Amino acid sequence: MKPGLFITFEGIDGAGKSTHISALASAFQAAGKNVTLTREPGGTPLAEKLRVMVLNDAMDSLSESLLIFAARRDHLNAVILPALARGDVVLCDRFTDATFAYQGSGRGFDLRILQTLERWVQASADNTFVQPHLTVWFDLNPAEAAKRLAGARLPDRFEAQPVEFFTRVAQGYADRQQADPNRFAQIEAAQSVERVWQDVLGVFIRKGWLP
Repeated sequence: MKPGLFITFEGIDGAGKSTHISALASAFQAAGKNVTLTREPGGTPLAEKLRVMVLNDAMDSLSESLLIFAARRDHLNAVILPALARGDVVLCDRFTDATFAYQGSGRGFDLRILQTLERWVQASADNTFVQPHLTVWFDLNPAEAAKRLAGARLPDRFEAQPVEFFTRVAQGYADRQQADPNRFAQIEAAQSVERVWQDVLGVFIRKGWLP
């Protein structure tokens, strides 16, 4: 059976990535592909419970990171790996890059511990390291993102952070891209919604994954 595609969407809160992930799912479905659309933290009943805790309950950075990786492990085993084995296109709103950006760069948590957790949690049964085939990074100035979020809804404890926090998070994403540039497609998210969508679609057309 042909293996599937694992694609993740990343960016700071307010960058607009969630606006386009559903459109991309529709584009793949129109091309005859089976699509699994999911998110992190979350994607399974257990992971969704952990998501509520991570987004709302006060805790230290180690507890936060452990809960996120626990949710990720369940998500991988119950949803992502089975979908890839079926040959699905898996579209995931956030994955491990977000943990390095938010908990690592944003919170200042030890990147070496995150790297260890990444290796442990993303090892499949055959000891293959699971990593996205492509990560679409919606790059946006944190000050602009803050304007978009203002008054949108009651913020969770991440969205309520100051602009300085998101500046560190944005740098964390840039660091991840620099470490693995071939995996990333950088999208200029300050453009109009229509222009951003054309840029996203163009990435997949150039790769030959969409007609």
